[in-house]
Amino acid sequence: MKFRYPLIILTAVLLFSCKNNDQPAENETTVTPTVLNYTVVKVYPHDTSSYTQGLIWHNNQLFEGTGLNGESKLMLTDLTSGKALKKINLPYSYFGEGITILNNKIYQLTWREHKVFVYDATTFKKEKEFDWTFDGWGLTTNGTQLIISTGGSNLYFVNPETFNIEKTLGVSDNNGYVGNLNELEWVDGKIYANIYMTNFIVQINANTGAVEGKIDFTDLLQKTNTPIYENMDVLNGIAYDASKKAFYITGKKWPALFEIKLN
Repeated sequence: MKFRYPLIILTAVLLFSCKNNDQPAENETTVTPTVLNYTVVKVYPHDTSSYTQGLIWHNNQLFEGTGLNGESKLMLTDLTSGKALKKINLPYSYFGEGITILNNKIYQLTWREHKVFVYDATTFKKEKEFDWTFDGWGLTTNGTQLIISTGGSNLYFVNPETFNIEKTLGVSDNNGYVGNLNELEWVDGKIYANIYMTNFIVQINANTGAVEGKIDFTDLLQKTNTPIYENMDVLNGIAYDASKKAFYITGKKWPALFEIKLN
């Protein structure tokens, strides 16, 4: 989700949360999350026109999906320059959301249009599309299923061939259900998720839904002397490079992408 201005965003979050039909799954936990610390390894440029919704590191390449009507794109991005090596634009009527890659197919959610586009990961040729029951937010994969967030506290495990929901996982910590789950990344049996409108990324147990860890990126831009512009929006975007055991994170219209390692 999805708007530029904080007051509008807050109002929209409250409104859409009330209208969301996906009720919390019954698996609330009492686990207290561990505070996870990080080190910034390197700072790369990021295109400030990109309203980042999904980020993936796949076969040593960076893929990015962006949002906003008239600005939504799917891109293969050069890590060192931040420039698009390949891209396609979505029609104005679609608001792009999370992306993931499975079996050489790129899946891209849309927000309120309830459509999912499937592309060949090499050519970016669109091969099919699916209908999706809920709003589309974040997207990742465990290698066999797609995992989707919809702005609430549930994660949906979905068959990539039929788009049928095979499992619903409620996400919670010691304070109760954790909502506003947005961009997702699967790493070694854990799901990392941006909490929309915050500076936090949480680490979720993929079996229980318990938030086991929490990373606070408050003041990341200031700590790295990254310029702050008026049209920049919230932290969003998580990709994982298994060869380096490093994450790439960024935000909507941010001028930088950060390579980080958890301590």
